[in-house]
Amino acid sequence: MATIYTLHPETPQTRKVEQIREALQRGAVMLYPTDTVYAIGCDLNSKAAIERVRQIKRLSNEKPLTFLCPSLSNIASYTYVADSSYRLVRRLVPGPYTFLLPATKLVPRLVMSPKRKTTGIRVPDHAICQALLQSLGNPVISSSAPVPADMDHRDVSKPELFDFLGPLVDIVIDDEDSVLRHEVSTVLDLTGEEPVVLRQGLGWEAVDDLPLALEVG
Repeated sequence: MATIYTLHPETPQTRKVEQIREALQRGAVMLYPTDTVYAIGCDLNSKAAIERVRQIKRLSNEKPLTFLCPSLSNIASYTYVADSSYRLVRRLVPGPYTFLLPATKLVPRLVMSPKRKTTGIRVPDHAICQALLQSLGNPVISSSAPVPADMDHRDVSKPELFDFLGPLVDIVIDDEDSVLRHEVSTVLDLTGEEPVVLRQGLGWEAVDDLPLALEVG
């Protein structure tokens, strides 16, 4: 059964963050809150942990995984960003946005799309995520937490989610919020000449207001 850590949503306790970091460095998989939904994640550099995330989500290796990084500079390290896309990303981060971009060699093959060599990357506006990322020093996988097959994700409570995934992960992080968030990120494909919105989620209004030729995919 997973170890549960209760972290303050605005000022996460340093000692608990360090304990989680040490577990992630050993290959732990965690259930944790983000600025959108609860996610399944691990250290980007742990191949075994990434494989476990795929098993929990029942994802084939053909399905790319998104990961979180702490800042805009990290996006430039893990992906190739055109000048026009960089200006867009700079205006939107940190926030509830997933950017699909060509991956650099720093991105493990288990994470990227094998055919397109692209990856999804985010900079979350979330104190717990940022504390974990700063402590770990590596990006963290972020894949929305699965729910029981007989339940709609919007009907699942936090205790139900913890009970379902607790036996499958090593760490569960409780953000002290009694309400489980269900709103997903807005996904933007920045691999082409023009940005394409693949999914309208949180923060879509800010994207829609930008003076850019955005095509909704």
